[in-house]
Amino acid sequence: MSNQFIWVPALAWAAAQVLKVGTDSWRRHRFSVRSIGLSGGMPSSHTAMTVCLTTILGRRLGTGSPVFAAAVVLTVVVVYDATGVRRAAGQQGLILNQMIEDLRSHLGLRYERVRAFLGHTPYEVLAGILLGFLFGMAF
Repeated sequence: MSNQFIWVPALAWAAAQVLKVGTDSWRRHRFSVRSIGLSGGMPSSHTAMTVCLTTILGRRLGTGSPVFAAAVVLTVVVVYDATGVRRAAGQQGLILNQMIEDLRSHLGLRYERVRAFLGHTPYEVLAGILLGFLFGMAF
């Protein structure tokens, strides 16, 4: 646990997951821990973790370091995936669930619903960026 490049980003991820419980509970108007293990939600914990790591690497090794450059590339991929690919997959999941519901009600067929909330809104990712940056600067 002496490696701050591991435990500080992990702490940022954990803080984001705990904040998801708070934002989900506020949105549902009751205490809810269902979001702690799910992807999606406010803030993006993957984004918070990678931005935190990138920030720490930049501060400790310098922004000219090849390791910092690799972390920036990783962070860009994570942010793109969170707002682009996974968000699109989540939107497709919503459409598939509607189609499944229509099939079930009209034809009596039995299907399982697919997970629809996989990605993040730009605000959720922005909150993850801010949280990760703050954790990276604090340690």
